[in-house]
Order: sequence, then C-alpha cells, then structure tokens
Amino acid sequence: MSKDDKTPVALVAADAPPRTVPSIYPEPYKSMMNGRVKRALGSRFGLKNFGVNLVRMVPGASSALRHRHATQDEFIYVLEGNPVLVTDDGESQLAPGMCAGFPASGTAHCLVNRGDADVVWLEVGDRSPGDTVTYPDDDIQGMSNPDGSWLFLHKDGTPFD
Repeated sequence: MSKDDKTPVALVAADAPPRTVPSIYPEPYKSMMNGRVKRALGSRFGLKNFGVNLVRMVPGASSALRHRHATQDEFIYVLEGNPVLVTDDGESQLAPGMCAGFPASGTAHCLVNRGDADVVWLEVGDRSPGDTVTYPDDDIQGMSNPDGSWLFLHKDGTPFD
C-alpha cells in the first residue's frame, strides 16, 4: 500500500476486483456483453488521464459493440487466447503478444472470441472529455458527460426505455 493506505503501490492484476456492472450499455445491448469481465487497473492507482483494464472474455463473447470514439484513443495488447479483431476493413485473427491501436475517429472496432478458450487482454484508453461514440452496426450512440458517466441514445436521439 502507499502512504495513504488506500492506493496500492503494486498489485496482481488478476486479483483486482471486477467491475460491479459488467456493461454500461442499455438493453438490449447490455446483455450482449455477458461473458466479458473487466478489471479496472488504472482506477485502482488513481489514474485520471487514461484507463487501463484487464479484460477476460469467454468463448462466444464480444468485447463491445463495434464502435469508434470521436476524441479518445484506444490500445489493446493480447495476453492469452486468439480473439478476432473486427474493423471497418474486415477481420484479423490475433494471438498472444499482438497489439492494435485505434486513434480517435479511426476505424470502428471490437474483439470477438470464436475460439474454445478464454481470451485475456490489456485495454488502454484516454479519458478525453466531451467524447462521443458511434456504433455503425447498431441503433445506439454514446456521449460522455462532464462527470465521466455516459449517456446512450438511439441514433435518432430518442432515449432508451
């Protein structure tokens, strides 16, 4: 622990508690993220400018809806398993040791696990304020609020029930 006895100096990433809410998407999208567990590592150390998550995904699960951020960059590094990276350009099979980066306003992306074993990766993203997220395959859009929470609407601007 650090001097304040709240923030660890170091920890075993897999021992960090999983997020209590598996997905912030509204239904019907929220339940589509079943089988994905995120452990917010950056928050455990009080990081404010970027987030780091250790993510585990069971066979058949998806990392997220295919999406792109307007202002936030994302980076992934595969630790275990063989996820399929789905982008605007098609699909790419990934393996442990491979990484991918997604600049703001770049290609829409997500990972899917079509294999027989869990997939584990590190996910890093910045926390630029005022971000919006588009989802080319689904009737949803996201906007970040000043407090860091997210608001999700249908593409026509109507709220989810």
